[in-house]
This record gives sequence, C-alpha cells and structure tokens, in this order.
Amino acid sequence: MDLQTVMARLEAMGTEQARKTYLRHGVGENAFGVSFANMKVLAKEIKKNQDLAEQLWETGNYEACSMATLIADPKKISIETLNSWAWSLKTYALSDLLTTNLASKTQFAQQLMEMWIGEEDAEPVGRAGWQMLSLLATGKKEVPDELFQPYLTIIEERIHQSKNRIKEAMNGTLIAIGGRNEALEARAIPIAQRIGIVEIDHGDTACKTPDAIEYIKKMRERKKAKA
Repeated sequence: MDLQTVMARLEAMGTEQARKTYLRHGVGENAFGVSFANMKVLAKEIKKNQDLAEQLWETGNYEACSMATLIADPKKISIETLNSWAWSLKTYALSDLLTTNLASKTQFAQQLMEMWIGEEDAEPVGRAGWQMLSLLATGKKEVPDELFQPYLTIIEERIHQSKNRIKEAMNGTLIAIGGRNEALEARAIPIAQRIGIVEIDHGDTACKTPDAIEYIKKMRERKKAKA
C-alpha cells in the first residue's frame, strides 16, 4: 500500500464529530477525524512498513503521523529518526502515541528517555521524556529501581513550575513509579503528599487530573490481587 492510498483511506474514514473532538485536544486543523479503532484496523492491514511510516510522518497530518507510530518497525527505526520525530511534535496527543506505540518498544527506550526528559522549553519533547520513564516503570521489570529514585526528587522539586503538559506527564510518572512495587510506593506516597494538588489545564475536554496517592494505591492493590 502506497502513501496516496493510505491517505485516501484515512480521509474517507474521517468524521466531523471525531475531528471536532481531536481539535479540542489540540491536534490542529490538519486532521481527518479518524477513530483509533479504525486506524488500528488499517494498521493491521498494512503491517510493519518503515519506509511508508516515514513518508506518513512527513505529511504532518495527525492521522498519518498516528499511523506512522503503528506501522513503523521498532527493530528498524533509527534513534536519529525517533529523535527527529520527537522534535517535530506539536501536540501532546501525538507525543503520547509516539512513546506508547513505538519509542518504548525500541532498544533505545532508556536512551531516548534520558535525551528528552530534561527538555523543559520544548513541551511535547519534555512530555515524551516523562512518558518514556512512566512506560519503563510499568513495562520493564528488568530495569533496576535505582533508575527511578532520582526522578522522584525531580518531580517533587519541579512539578508545580513545569509547563502544563509536562506537569501532567510528571504526575502520571509519579503514579507509575509508585505503583511499580512496595519499596517505590513507600517513597512516592510521601512525595505525592508534599506535592499536594496538581493543577492541569485540560482545555475544553472532560479529562481530569488523577490523584497520585489514590492511583498509586489502586495500582498496588491490583498487583497484590493478581499475586
């Protein structure tokens, strides 16, 4: 399947209702309004295709870039390409898709986290760094706890001064680290208590800011129940 065919398929699947929803989440005007369910169906049809993924990303269209994160090959994509994609981000929504669907599944996951997490001025890039750390905490059992401990201190020191969507990602990372195991829970809960309420502007959406203490406890309870 070539670029023109994929773009035509995406445009045909778009709805005005979904497009309006995406606009409220700040994706910009270059969007068709395709549901994630339909994008995933098309991605399964296309399968992994690194060349096509790079062509789709270059269009700047929201759905095309989303599709790129689904069909790019984690084993073939270079760290240079991933970093270039991160620095071209203009929306937090696409930042989350890049990290969750693709970057966290590559051999460069920790390296990318360390490259991006300190970028306070480039909000989507900084958010991507914290999202990567969150995904390492929840999905990489082999990563030692020592990696996460210094970032708990950084979260406590900087969360209230950070940009809106970085602040949101920091809060999520605090939850992910605290929910990882009993030892990190014991460190994260007092930090969450000292941080207090985290004010995040979610714009014209129904999104709410999760309470870190409540969500950490829920994560730990679920893990204990499974054990």
